[in-house]
Amino acid sequence: MSQEVLNLNNLSIGFRRQDGIEQVTHQVSFSISKGETLALVGESGSGKSVTANAILKLLPAHAAHYLEGNICFDGINTLSCSARQLRGIRGGRIGMIFQEPMVSLNPLHKVGRQLVETLAIHRGLRQRQAEDTALHWLKKVGIRNPENKISAYPHELSGGERQRVMIAMALINEPELLIADEPTTALDVSVQAQILDLLKELQQELGMAMLFITHDLSIVRRIADRVAVMQHGRLVEVGETQQLFEAPQHPYTHKLINAEPRGEPVRVSSQAPTLLQVEHLKIWFAIKGGLLKRTVGHIKAVTDMHFNLREGHSLGLVGESGSGKSTTGLALLKLIQSEGVIRFRDTELQSLDRKGMLPFRHQMQVVFQDPFSALNPRMSVAQVIGEGLRVHHSLSEQEIDRRICDVMTEVGLDPESRNRYPNEFSGGQRQRIAVARALILQPRFILLDEPTSSLDRTVQAQVLDLLKTLQEKHGLTYLFISHDLNVVKSLCHYTIVMRQGKIIEQGETQALFSNPQHEYTRELVALSSF
Repeated sequence: MSQEVLNLNNLSIGFRRQDGIEQVTHQVSFSISKGETLALVGESGSGKSVTANAILKLLPAHAAHYLEGNICFDGINTLSCSARQLRGIRGGRIGMIFQEPMVSLNPLHKVGRQLVETLAIHRGLRQRQAEDTALHWLKKVGIRNPENKISAYPHELSGGERQRVMIAMALINEPELLIADEPTTALDVSVQAQILDLLKELQQELGMAMLFITHDLSIVRRIADRVAVMQHGRLVEVGETQQLFEAPQHPYTHKLINAEPRGEPVRVSSQAPTLLQVEHLKIWFAIKGGLLKRTVGHIKAVTDMHFNLREGHSLGLVGESGSGKSTTGLALLKLIQSEGVIRFRDTELQSLDRKGMLPFRHQMQVVFQDPFSALNPRMSVAQVIGEGLRVHHSLSEQEIDRRICDVMTEVGLDPESRNRYPNEFSGGQRQRIAVARALILQPRFILLDEPTSSLDRTVQAQVLDLLKTLQEKHGLTYLFISHDLNVVKSLCHYTIVMRQGKIIEQGETQALFSNPQHEYTRELVALSSF
C-alpha cells in the first residue's frame, strides 16, 4: 500500500461577511500519497486556493471559519496543532508555491537573502553554505545569470523570474509535500516544460507528494496521476488522469476539457493608419559598482526593437521570461526610460515630459500581469475601477457608478460586489477587475501584459471574446504580451518573437506559427501543441 501523506476529510470553510458566514467550500475530501501528484482544477472562485491555503492555516484568522472536517498531514491535524508546530511544518515539511510571487516575496530584501533565510530557519545552515545552496537552486530552476540575480530585488526581475524564485524557495528544503498554486502561470512554454520536468524529477528523487493547482489542462495531462475537479466549492469528480480525460463523468468536467482558445482575430483593414510606430528602441539598465557607484556594465534588456502597429490591429509579443517583452511594453507607455523613437499617431512621445504625457494617459492603458500587486488593497473595487474616470473626466458620482456597473458586467463580474476589496476575490476575478479598470476609459491603445495567464480556460475564452468584441466595436488597438501561443493565435494579427532582448522572428501570426523559420520559434510552437 502507498503511504498517505495528506488527507482532507469533509472540509467545509466559510468567511465572515457583514450578514453572517458565507460558506465557500463544502465537505471537500481527498488524499495524496507519497510520490503522487493530485491536480486540483476548476474555475476561478471554485475554492481551489482556499482549500490549499487551509492546509497550512494561511487563511485570514479573523475572517475564515473551519466549519467542519479535518486536515491530516503525516498524522497531524493542522487545524488543531499549535503555532509552534505549524512553524516547523510551513516551508520545511510542506513547501508552497503561491500564485502571485510579487505579493509573496519581500520587496525590501534581495532574492538571495530570502532564500538564505528559509535555509537558516529550517535547516540551520551557516551563511556561506546557505548562499551556495541558494545559488545552486536558482540554477536548477533555470534563472539566467543566477550570480547576478541572487543580489537582485524582486522588482528587478521579470514575472517569470520571480515565479522561479518562488519555486526555488518552496523546494530548497526538500519538503515531503509540495503545494503548487498555479506555479507555471507566468512562465513561457519552454521554461514551463523545464519546470514541470524539474518538479517530476525532484518528486521521484525525494518521494515528494504534490498538490498541483492549475487551470491549464495540458499541464494536468503532463504531470498529474489523479485529478480532482472543483465547482462552486464542491468536488464534482475525482479520478485517474487518463480515465478522466478520456471519459469524463460530470458535465462540468466536459466543459473544462472542451474550453480551449478558439476563433481567429477580428477582421481588420490592411490600409488602417499607423497608431504606434517604434524605431531602434533600446533599453539598457546600468550596473553600478565600487564605492563611487560608477557604471561598470549594462543589462541589455532590449536592443533595436522596431515595429508598426495599425489602428484596430493586435500585435502579439512572445518569448521566454526575461526576453524583454514587458520591458518593451513599459517603455512604450513611458513608464521606464528608453532610447529610440516612440510615435503615437503623429506625436513623438520621447520628447514629452510628465505633464506633456497626461493627455495621452487615458488613450494608452495597461493591464498588468500580476493583478494583486497592481490593485490598491486599501481601495474598494469601485474605487479601483473608477479612479481613472475621476482623474481624466469631470463626471457626477452617479454617472461614474453607472459606468462602473456597466464595465463590471461586461467583464463578467457582479456589480453588487463593487464595494468589496481586491483580497476578497480570486486571482482570476482580480484580473478581470484590472481589465475593467483599463476598459472604462475607452482607450485607443491597450497594453495587455499576460492578461489571461491567471484565468481558467472557460473564463479565458470569455475574456478573449470580450476583447475581440470591444476591439471590433471601438476600433481598439492591442499590444498583447503572452507565453500562450494558442491565445496569441486567437487574438493577434501580427506576432513578434523575442529572445534575450532582440527580435528573432516576426510576421503575420498564422503564417509565422504554421511555418516558423527560427529554431527557437519552432521549439515554442512544438511545446504549445503538447
